[in-house]
Amino acid sequence: MNSQLPLHVDIHQHVWTEPLLDALAARRCLPFVRREDGLTVVHCAGERPYVIDVAFESERERSRLLDADGVDMAAIAISSPVGIEALAHDQAAELIAAHLDGVLELGDGFVGWGPIAIESPDPAAVDEVLARGCIGVSVPAVALAGPDALEAIAPVLERVQWHGAPLFVHPGGVSVHDAHEAPLHEPLWWRALTGYVSQMQAAWLSFTAYGRRELPRLQTVFAMLAGGAPLLNERLAARGGPAIDLHDPLTFYDSSSYGPKLVEAMARLVGPGQLVYGSDRPVIEPIKTGREAELMTSGAHLLASAGTKEMA
Repeated sequence: MNSQLPLHVDIHQHVWTEPLLDALAARRCLPFVRREDGLTVVHCAGERPYVIDVAFESERERSRLLDADGVDMAAIAISSPVGIEALAHDQAAELIAAHLDGVLELGDGFVGWGPIAIESPDPAAVDEVLARGCIGVSVPAVALAGPDALEAIAPVLERVQWHGAPLFVHPGGVSVHDAHEAPLHEPLWWRALTGYVSQMQAAWLSFTAYGRRELPRLQTVFAMLAGGAPLLNERLAARGGPAIDLHDPLTFYDSSSYGPKLVEAMARLVGPGQLVYGSDRPVIEPIKTGREAELMTSGAHLLASAGTKEMA
């Protein structure tokens, strides 16, 4: 597999496939999809409803976009803010299976991250998604946010490390059963600039302060530059926190939703080789940083170095 990997990888995209949309359309509780008047609308806890451009989600259109972006391969992740991974275990497993049914049927330009249900997390789920052909495992950030959360998800992380697969940490919160959608007067950007950022910072702080010493060989990729969490290192030290290895060669950061100023600051802080390209398409239009080709190549190297099974 490694010899066939492309040169330019987008480590972070999303695709709404028909199997997942159909499974969500059959639900009565959040999250769910409703199709009315030619529109496909996703409803989920803590977020405003949003319309899916189904035509744009076709393999043909998304492949055309890869060519336009100069990307050889895109790694497709589930959208964790929807709350699928945090549902009751059986419900989450059903929707995850539908998601992968669609993603793994896409063309050669696409690979999938394997989502894991985080209620009563089961290490066997890691085996299952990797056996289906996923390049690694994805978890929502709240699954790592705090020592208690980290302890609960530890058996899953240990299994990911054992497989030699990478872990992708994506912003996303836990949806309680009586949660509601965000109010319509809330700005569309609000959650992305508040909850998403704090979730990623908490996940990074938990993993670097507590998780890394227990998982010394786990390759970890934090979406959206971990919310800029490494830039908090001086404040962490001032507040009596542990020393953090900012040059950890197994910790990576995708560039999604950030521009050249923060990307350059992170490159100086953690090393340019630890940054990988993530566009977050189709959620946003990527911001040009001037490092696209370099970051895409780093993403290809990340995938090439993964997949070697190591015994703990």
